[in-house]
Amino acid sequence: MPNESAPIEITLTSRFRKNLKKLSKRYRLIRSDLEPLISQLQSGKLPGDQIVGSGLTLFKVRLKNSNIQKGKSAGYRVVYYTKTKEKITLVTIYSKSDRADVSVSEVEAILTEDKIG
Repeated sequence: MPNESAPIEITLTSRFRKNLKKLSKRYRLIRSDLEPLISQLQSGKLPGDQIVGSGLTLFKVRLKNSNIQKGKSAGYRVVYYTKTKEKITLVTIYSKSDRADVSVSEVEAILTEDKIG
């Protein structure tokens, strides 16, 4: 009997969708830049650094922006929340050129808005 694990469900908050749509107007390749992260998450990997200061399992990942050719440090940041091993929510995405960081309280507010967590 093969050891098949349940597929990992990836959901997006309304804020993530809104930010992605806004960024995609400036950066045409953003969706293809996101694909490797989604593949890693679906394969069970948890890339990025864990965000401390919250009772939630939050991670922030640096992603390359293929439109600006400057590498990960000047690229995107994606914050995601692992509710369970089978359910991951992409909370927000932003360009490092637009903002330096996102606070834990802002991430918690986004999750509360979408009734997640």
